[in-house]
Amino acid sequence: MRRQLRKHKQLVLFLLSTLFWVGACHQSRPVKSCETYAEAEDPDTTHVDWSPVNGLNYSFGTTDQRYPKSAVPQIPQATSWRGSGWRGETLSAQLVLWSDQAVDQIEFAFSPFKSDDGQTLAPSIGQARFVRYVLTDVFAPGCGHRKPEDFPVSLAADALDNVSCFDMAAETTLPVWLTFNIPSDASPGVYTGTLSLYAQNQTPKELTLSIEVLDHTLPPPADWAFHLDMWQHPSAVARIHGVKVWSEEHWELMKVPMKMLADAGQKVITANLNKDPWNNQCFDPYEDMIRWTKKTDGTWEYDYAVFDRWVNFMMDLGVNKLINCYSLLPWNHEIHYLDQKTGDTVNVSAKPGSKEFTELWTPFLTSFRDHLKNKGWLEFTNIAMDERSPEEMKIALALLEKVVPEMGVALADNHKSYREYPMLKDICVAFGAEFDEKDLAFRKENGLISTYYVCCADEFPNVFTFSDPSEAVFMGWYTRAARLDGYLHWSYNSWTENPLVDSRFRTWPAGDTYVIYPDGRSSIRFERMKEGIQDAEKIRILRERFVSTSDAEKLKALDDAVARFNIKRPTETSCAKLVNSGKKVLEELSR
Repeated sequence: MRRQLRKHKQLVLFLLSTLFWVGACHQSRPVKSCETYAEAEDPDTTHVDWSPVNGLNYSFGTTDQRYPKSAVPQIPQATSWRGSGWRGETLSAQLVLWSDQAVDQIEFAFSPFKSDDGQTLAPSIGQARFVRYVLTDVFAPGCGHRKPEDFPVSLAADALDNVSCFDMAAETTLPVWLTFNIPSDASPGVYTGTLSLYAQNQTPKELTLSIEVLDHTLPPPADWAFHLDMWQHPSAVARIHGVKVWSEEHWELMKVPMKMLADAGQKVITANLNKDPWNNQCFDPYEDMIRWTKKTDGTWEYDYAVFDRWVNFMMDLGVNKLINCYSLLPWNHEIHYLDQKTGDTVNVSAKPGSKEFTELWTPFLTSFRDHLKNKGWLEFTNIAMDERSPEEMKIALALLEKVVPEMGVALADNHKSYREYPMLKDICVAFGAEFDEKDLAFRKENGLISTYYVCCADEFPNVFTFSDPSEAVFMGWYTRAARLDGYLHWSYNSWTENPLVDSRFRTWPAGDTYVIYPDGRSSIRFERMKEGIQDAEKIRILRERFVSTSDAEKLKALDDAVARFNIKRPTETSCAKLVNSGKKVLEELSR
């Protein structure tokens, strides 16, 4: 009897200890609420069979794919990931979770990364962000002539949420974007660490991470030669957060998104000279940065307070190469000002060549020039025009040459007319409108900036929310293949009414108006765009090294790989395959 009682007691203790261990594993993190926002419902009602899925599944996927929310991902099981990069480089990976059951409080933790020779990289070099879904559509030519209601709607994986934990719904897929910032002082070698996955009522999972640090250093973004020009939209930040434009709250809220842009290597401050230069083509109009007042005696007064603060704000964040001011040629030709005599705001149509054009712009330009000279900004400020006709450009340039010949000029050109203005400081041509080799050589010799842009008319390459993610990387490689200085995108943060839910806007392809999300949320598109810029910088640095060391063999291998990107439309080789083959060459040449 005593023996039976002892055995019974031992069995009870064993069961209790087992239950305690299982409970400890399942309840390994304190219970907390995972605060987040509600994303759009999936409009795709196609039935998906989740019956083969049993509980929470996870595997490393590829950064070249957007994984559908309501479909079971068809990817091979992989619980380890390997990447390589230069010191100072940021690497990306994508982990994919899917489950037939709801999984609450998903969290991640990185271990230190250690090399065989005892070197360590801190856990803080890693970051895990939950990928969120937005409504998107498909491409169709025509820009302003397409009708959104005529195109199928779907969900696109794009926004990267910064929350620390996430509750996953049943029968859904949840991608997780991983980034690794290799310290600029890291010693070369292979570093291994783990990524721990925790969730309520789940045994903790461990995934293996391996980062090879190569013996090259990428400079900080402020020192990159790549000329990135993404137009900023301050008033969109104010509207999204419900604060007054140019209030102290507004300035504070702009710090995070604009610092993100500076950290991508942004070189240009976007400013406006009068009212919205683009005639309200975005959800939010551009608010005035310079207040024009016609005084009772007929003279003019210009208040530069907001303009000055904006320029200083961006320069303090590290954006300090150029100030491009739009525009002498606003899209609707309108200028407005405060009439001091009546107290009214007056709108005037000042078409190029008209009396109003000359009379209104002449006193402003002279005042603006003097103000810039006093601030020490004149040498790197441009009067900028966007997609204006050669006829209008001729009139505008004649006025500038007569009134303020010291002022620089920038132009985003979709008329293939850049040859008429060889000395413009900053010319950006539409994708596919190539610079003549002789003209490009002239511009390089004279230190003039030559870039390209894509817009709503370009199906490939682009950064729409339905675009192949590798196209954002391609654009950096194309810059080097075409021997250009960089890339312009017209809309960094021109948010839609509800950008976290719906990326569609009027007749533009979805996602065309922004590449980041509110509250400092990045996107798959923005991360991969930065990746392409990093690659472009690595190409530049390696090329300079091979030239200086007369290493003809490596130089040819690099140039041959880059030349494959000098294309204007997709080829039989997928964009992802093309990008990955180029990256492989870069890695081999970096060893």
